[in-house]
Amino acid sequence: MFDLDKGLERFTRRLAQTGSRRSALRALGGLMLGAAALPLLPVARGNATIAGGGSGVPPETSGNPQDPGDRNACDYWRYCAIDGFLCSCCGGSPSQCPPGSDMAVLTWIGTCQNPVDNRHYIISYNDCCGISSCGRCMCNRNDRDRPVVRPQSNNDTNWCVGSSSSVYVCSTAVIIGLAT
Repeated sequence: MFDLDKGLERFTRRLAQTGSRRSALRALGGLMLGAAALPLLPVARGNATIAGGGSGVPPETSGNPQDPGDRNACDYWRYCAIDGFLCSCCGGSPSQCPPGSDMAVLTWIGTCQNPVDNRHYIISYNDCCGISSCGRCMCNRNDRDRPVVRPQSNNDTNWCVGSSSSVYVCSTAVIIGLAT
């Protein structure tokens, strides 16, 4: 213990002789700024897709002619700004989380064009949180995606951070209304 005390004393004396208060404050400020910028870094999600581009899940349509497309495919019109696993492949639907998971309270938004009526709709993309990650039907579409500094329009954030569980399961695409 005596050697540790002597070594620490030598180190602090050498530091005091060679460094200034300004350099110590500059280093401390840089460390604090770096720690504050850490939450702005993007969150990586797995890129698991089945070979051949398919999801391995049979096509699921809504049956509504005004809501065309396969809900399990990345090119479904509501998924124009989605990033993550599709809840429709994980036991949920484009607007509902799978059983055992909860919808995140935080969300990102986008506008997607319905090919039937050629109108743009406001879509709320909600992450589902709580159970283990689904790992099926990975989609990463970045139409009108914005940088992390505009979080409400960014799809690279794990939006489960404000929920009771921060474990990401899948993402939904809920129609909020018609864009004007």
